[in-house]
Amino acid sequence: MPVADEARELAARVAEGRFYVACVGQFKRGKSTLLNALVGRQVLPTGFVPVTAVPTVVRFGGELQARVRMRDGSWQDVAIADLGEFVSEERNPENKKAVEGAEVFVPSPLLSSGMCFVDTPGLGSVFMGNTSTTQAFIPHIDAALVVVGADPPIAAEELALVESASRQVQDLILVINKSDRTTDPERAAAARFTREILEQRLHRPMGQIFEVSATERMEGRGPLRDWDRLLESLHRLVEDSASELVRAACDRGLQRLGEQLLAMIREERDALQRPIGESQRRIGLMRQTIAEAERSMRELGFLFLAEQQRISDLLVERRQQFFRSAWAESEGEFDGNLQSLSRGFGPHSRRRLMRLAQEISRRKVAPWLQLEQLEGERQYRAVALRFVEMANSFLKKLADAGLGELARMPHALDPEKGFRVRSGFTFEDFIGTAQPPSPLRWIADVFLALAGGRRLIGNGARELLRRLLEVNSSRVQNDVLNRIQESRDRLEVEIRRLLHEIRRIAEQALDRARKVREQGAPAVQAAMERLNRLEQEVSALVQGNDLVNM
Repeated sequence: MPVADEARELAARVAEGRFYVACVGQFKRGKSTLLNALVGRQVLPTGFVPVTAVPTVVRFGGELQARVRMRDGSWQDVAIADLGEFVSEERNPENKKAVEGAEVFVPSPLLSSGMCFVDTPGLGSVFMGNTSTTQAFIPHIDAALVVVGADPPIAAEELALVESASRQVQDLILVINKSDRTTDPERAAAARFTREILEQRLHRPMGQIFEVSATERMEGRGPLRDWDRLLESLHRLVEDSASELVRAACDRGLQRLGEQLLAMIREERDALQRPIGESQRRIGLMRQTIAEAERSMRELGFLFLAEQQRISDLLVERRQQFFRSAWAESEGEFDGNLQSLSRGFGPHSRRRLMRLAQEISRRKVAPWLQLEQLEGERQYRAVALRFVEMANSFLKKLADAGLGELARMPHALDPEKGFRVRSGFTFEDFIGTAQPPSPLRWIADVFLALAGGRRLIGNGARELLRRLLEVNSSRVQNDVLNRIQESRDRLEVEIRRLLHEIRRIAEQALDRARKVREQGAPAVQAAMERLNRLEQEVSALVQGNDLVNM
């Protein structure tokens, strides 16, 4: 039973003082290699392709060993060398072996006080299931080790995941991995960009961004960079926050379990009180209603596709208008600053002009992003409201047919107030163009300046400005369209989950009621008393947990 399994795992986790630090990021960031380096052992599979297929927990153990959990709930011991057969994308593509998760036990001092690392599937690979698997694990984490790169810096999917994690956890440790493959200016630019974006989106200051090379640490070569400071940060997390993280995990788990249990208890009690025939009629009516809802959603889906095309055409037209206006204003501003900024050493002039192009384009795009989001949300609400009204009408139909208590277990959907997903937009700076690392480019700029070729540098910066406006206005448009589509998809999933959860709870309650009634009236009375006590206990637990969290 899923609720019982989750309760047992929560109890064991609290008793052992375990808290989970999830390693998250885009695929090919070197997350598995980083965790191997932190525990000092090659325990997780690594490679040059998207590797991790299922979440893998690395926890303390007296000796090195591993096990995998199958979807049927059973555990299977495996050799460390064979772990990749179950958790790697190459040997278990898209998790076709139905592995729910894996645990690796390592005698690492870093993990001896309860901290557990979680190696998550990378975001943004060609395997869409990987991204959804990582997102589904977010409610269970207590802190996050966010691994980004310098080329490219933090991606849209990574940013969305960090936002989701930050709503639940306070501790975010930021790491730029593979520092041996980038130059100092590239890493500095990436760290600055990552910090600015995260502080803007999360509305809180970010701590140090640690620059490391996990590969160098595994091979025992190269400079340490920020490695020791990263280890110190993890040790400090254990010393300062371990007990609080475990307590918060317990509170979240109790709230989640309590809500599920109350719905099940109430339906079981009602099933015991009503005639079996009536329960069967109710379930038949529910199945019929849910089938009607599915058909209605499919019909609305076709209408939504037409609406999406209309919205897409509208946003394309708005983008074209924005670009014409923004380019005229931006070119005038750029030319007005060109003469004062173009004098000086050639490479220095290039940096200043390219930075000017980036600054102007950011000032134009950022306010327009807000306008497009508002327009996109307005268009989305008008269409998505049909889905909400449809779902609530079917819940009302259940209530009117005498199934009101079922219809209220998962609350009716609220009217749409906006997107169900946050913006994934990130500004494309074209760092490689604006600050080319090539020494040949540097030498060429020196000679261009000496030969009076500053006009060519200025033209290059002006072309970058135009490209920045074109590309980023297109990214704004795509971001809004993607949010419309993803919000609609999530809404449909929520509606289906709501309706099917009602039916599942009712069917399980009916099965149990039949078994109890076969044992006679005393068994029914005893079951009723037991359910009443359970409801009181669970309600007190949930309310007490709410008070603790207030």
